[in-house]
Amino acid sequence: MLLTDKVCLITGAASLRGIGRATAKLFASHGAKVVILDLDAGQAEEAARSLGEGHVGLACNVTDKAACQAAADEVVARFGRIDVLINNAGITQPLKFMDIEPGNYDAVLDVNLRGTLYMSQAVVPQMRKQQSGSIVCMSSVSAQRGGGIFGGPHYSAAKGGVLGLGKAMARELGPDTVRVNSITPGLIQTDITGGKLTDELKVEIAKGIPLGRLGVADDVANACLFLASDLSSYITGAVIDVNGGMLIH
Repeated sequence: MLLTDKVCLITGAASLRGIGRATAKLFASHGAKVVILDLDAGQAEEAARSLGEGHVGLACNVTDKAACQAAADEVVARFGRIDVLINNAGITQPLKFMDIEPGNYDAVLDVNLRGTLYMSQAVVPQMRKQQSGSIVCMSSVSAQRGGGIFGGPHYSAAKGGVLGLGKAMARELGPDTVRVNSITPGLIQTDITGGKLTDELKVEIAKGIPLGRLGVADDVANACLFLASDLSSYITGAVIDVNGGMLIH
């Protein structure tokens, strides 16, 4: 039980086959009190109930700073502390460079990058007060290799921004014993990618992955557990690749 009684917030965790939900299930199995944040209050509450007793689902639009603060305040009012934040909420769009319109850019940058900033800002005061905390930022292999398989260049830009933001946060918050690390998943089979991955495409993609398979949400959840727990107590500002060797530096 690596997270006994730790209060863990996970954004964008209501989707049934998503990384956030897999992380929520794993954290709950390790004794955490899980708070699921998502756009729809009903879906967030349903996801929390599926984990068992003692977990909470709250509505939160991570692009709205006031909403992030309200969610953090609610968690502190209920539990008295915040130990872990997983900045999982994100969206992608399969657009070519010249097809990116202002609305596309704003939507992708807002959820992926601005959302990471706002939600982190909302929990940091409590973590500083506790002199402890772990924040995990969800980036992507797309940020490292200059594009993925489905996400457009604006998605790469947003996820690259997440890496820079995470490292800067780690440097600034280290003296408060607040750790900040990032995860860069490769191609993970979730609800977002599910409809686009044909059997033929899966086989073709797997040929370029040394471990010979596509990732699943639990692969990323396991990395989140490591970074959230005391097993990684001397790790901050790090980037953990979860891609089966797709991108070996």
